[in-house]
Amino acid sequence: MLLLIIKLKIQVMAEFKRKALLLSTGKQVKLFGNSIAIGKSLEIGEGYAPNILSCTVEQLSDKQTFTVTNPHNFSPEELMEMADYNIRLWMDLKDNIRKHGLESFKVFNMDALR
Repeated sequence: MLLLIIKLKIQVMAEFKRKALLLSTGKQVKLFGNSIAIGKSLEIGEGYAPNILSCTVEQLSDKQTFTVTNPHNFSPEELMEMADYNIRLWMDLKDNIRKHGLESFKVFNMDALR
């Protein structure tokens, strides 16, 4: 029996490449940084200031060194809490788009916009 394996790269989530946001639809959006952010109002924008937790790379002769920067000394639990908060905001946005459609102001958290 001949087994034929075909490797397909199917993109089902957005990803970043060379300061561009690539969507599964083929749409590409050039960005200034390398991230997007969501606020309490559920508005989305670029969030390119890595001032909470970041990694810097330094090239010394033929060796690279990596440094983790955590200027506020957040614990793992605190960083996970921040991640959970942001995940909740993204989930709320998805729920609101499903419920109200993309053309409705009800997509946003109106209390946070005031």
